[in-house]
Amino acid sequence: MSAADPREVILEARELTREFDGVKALDCFNLKLRRGQVLGLLGANGAGKTTAMNCMLGLTLPTSGGLYAFGKELQAHRIDILRRTNFSSAYTALPANLKVWQNLLVFAKIYRVPKPRERIAELLEMMEISHLHKRVTGQLSAGESTRVNLCKALLNKPELLLLDEPTASLDPDIADKVRKIVRRVQAELNCGILYTSHNMKDIEEVCDDVMFLHKGKVILQGTPAEILTRSASASLEDVFIKIARDGEIVDEAAVKVGLEVQS
Repeated sequence: MSAADPREVILEARELTREFDGVKALDCFNLKLRRGQVLGLLGANGAGKTTAMNCMLGLTLPTSGGLYAFGKELQAHRIDILRRTNFSSAYTALPANLKVWQNLLVFAKIYRVPKPRERIAELLEMMEISHLHKRVTGQLSAGESTRVNLCKALLNKPELLLLDEPTASLDPDIADKVRKIVRRVQAELNCGILYTSHNMKDIEEVCDDVMFLHKGKVILQGTPAEILTRSASASLEDVFIKIARDGEIVDEAAVKVGLEVQS
């Protein structure tokens, strides 16, 4: 991402560090997400993605560093920021005893969504799960639950959207539809989206820029094409595997510049 990009920065982490019992889950982590950008946050389990997401949602307080959204410090303006934000995770369940429409109506009221029943019907249709509106949420399959969670995440037409593995548990056909919906939503709302996934097809099709984490540190970042060039890799999956196994990757572009300087 060019430093001269004129788009508004709507989410920023500055030197963010989070320690648990002396272990740094995030280590001087920096991030800028701009309006209209889809940024992929990648890394193996334990890399720090979930900790970063939780800090950005105000669920976990950082040990040090700063977090800002829409130009405001997150903790000082948490309610105002969260009203303009939403979140979905394949691993966070909605109340199991409520019906789908009841769950969505509760969250619509929390977010003060105008004409909530119309918005709910629109989103259920978009996700192709209108037939589930009277089903008890706890009786849904993993894939159905994921799509209901996505409906919840879009209720308030968020300006900032955090998606944690939104295609997990989905079959390839539905996953493809969800990727297209994410892009459609991004275009229609001009929102900024932070997107985590272990599915590199997701990242290649959805994300404008990607950031690889390892042990809480940013190892590599850029557009998908830049990442492939700089790492001399055939695919993002290859990059992911190299970082997960070795904890580092050779930046071929930096090496080339170094050799040219020496010569």
